Amino acid sequence: MWEVRWIHITEEHLEMAGYYFEVFETVEEPEAIYEGKMGECIAVREIDKGKYIVVVYRGLSKEDGFVITTFLTRRRRQLERRRKIWQKRR
Repeated sequence: MWEVRWIHITEEHLEMAGYYFEVFETVEEPEAIYEGKMGECIAVREIDKGKYIVVVYRGLSKEDGFVITTFLTRRRRQLERRRKIWQKRR
């Protein structure tokens, strides 16, 4: 099922095509997680200076969930307007 979802995501966000493994890394080891408007989680990780990968997902349990969408952004401040539910320790 993930392969079908990945094809759909990369059709909408062509820039994500080369970031398959980074999506998983962002969910597993994010720098921060923000709360979405409908209960989803928004994981963020810097991949280049000032460039972030954002993964919107819903966790069904600690071991199971699904990715809704993913994209690249330089607008971290817009994400920071949301409620932060987790922050990586430095």
